[in-house]
Amino acid sequence: MRARVRRKRKKSANFRSNAELTRRIVRKLAKWWPLLVFLPAMALLLFEASRLGRRHSHDELSHESKFNFTRTMLDSHVDVKLNRLDPIYHNVGGVKERCLPILSADDLEILDIPAELKSSKGPVKNVIYISEDNDPYAGENSTYSFQKRKPGRSSLFTGYQSLVQREKSFKVTETPVVHCGFYSENGGFKMSLEDEKYLRTCKVVVSTCAFGGGDDLYQPIGMSEASLQKVCYVAFWDEITLATQEAQGRKIGDDHYIGKWRIVIVKNLPFPDQRLNGKIPKMLGHRLFPNALYSIWVDSKSQFRRDPLGVLEALLWRSKSVLAISQHGARSSVYDEAKAVVKKNKATPEEVEVQLTQYRLDGLPEDKRFNGRKALAEASIIVREHSPLTNLFMCLWFNEVVRFTSRDQLSFPYVLWRLKVLNDINMFPVCTRKDLVNSMGHIRKAKPLVT
Repeated sequence: MRARVRRKRKKSANFRSNAELTRRIVRKLAKWWPLLVFLPAMALLLFEASRLGRRHSHDELSHESKFNFTRTMLDSHVDVKLNRLDPIYHNVGGVKERCLPILSADDLEILDIPAELKSSKGPVKNVIYISEDNDPYAGENSTYSFQKRKPGRSSLFTGYQSLVQREKSFKVTETPVVHCGFYSENGGFKMSLEDEKYLRTCKVVVSTCAFGGGDDLYQPIGMSEASLQKVCYVAFWDEITLATQEAQGRKIGDDHYIGKWRIVIVKNLPFPDQRLNGKIPKMLGHRLFPNALYSIWVDSKSQFRRDPLGVLEALLWRSKSVLAISQHGARSSVYDEAKAVVKKNKATPEEVEVQLTQYRLDGLPEDKRFNGRKALAEASIIVREHSPLTNLFMCLWFNEVVRFTSRDQLSFPYVLWRLKVLNDINMFPVCTRKDLVNSMGHIRKAKPLVT
């Protein structure tokens, strides 16, 4: 009995102790509750103020500071990829194979250029280019189709192609007559006589361009000694790019070269849209290099890293193709690509809709593939022979880019579909493109010309 009483007293003592502790806590809270409420609120206000201050400070950064920061990040990215020669592989039926099966170094040194172009015996024998003084369609509704065009796209350089002329240009004959740039002596894209003379000497060409102070110039790598002797490497710049590169210490030598590249300065560019100016050397290489047999176009965002003759052998001669172009990696439908172009603000919805409306009227299928193959091109690399048939194709493609949007991915499948006689095309996959070039991405935005 006594033991029970002692246990009860112990419990009561513990209860009184706990009750006293609770009363003390309540008294402290009653005394200091304003401080406990306002301290977290003040901390939150101070945090928000500092965050806004940092945002305001970031917004106040000068354009130059932002550019320098971005350029530092890009330079770091470029340094990782620049001058890499490692091959790219993929799995084919469970077997690891190289994406670009190029010849060995010894075989490249003894590789000969074919004496005859593959498509020289094709349905097109000679392409006649419409000029200011020789226009077989003169007076035939020659300005109608330009009334609703985006300002600055039609010019003396392109000629004023009507819808009637456009339709006729897709009808294949032995001697088709087409618009194909360089419309008159006053049409723009001027070079020095010395440069023009040099371009006429080229038989095999690797070319690129940077207009409006755009991308830097990356030196080609991986060439054989034979290619260094037989191949022209030509980079087209305008005066804006020239000034931009000189400001960064990259100056053209007295021999017109920077490294392996012959630099050709172009004046009086015909379009205010620099993307459109860039299509001239990309698509009209046969006009710029009138005696060339083969050419390889490389976008300025990439470093070409393979032997040119080896590339021609792998992508054209071995596969018996007349044109090789990089496939689009993400999409296969023109109409899906059009949606992506608008979503990424690469062109306005209105101008894309004009192009798609015309293509629907012409009957372009909405199937994702043409004749069972992917026809949507990424087009950053173009390898081709300069025969009448491929020259005609490039002229028609250029005319579509001038007429509609500068996004050449939209017009390539259409021209391929309309020009049904061009079947020997090598649409090589993404992994082959990655083996051909080190892709650095665009360094800076090109400056538009003042109109």
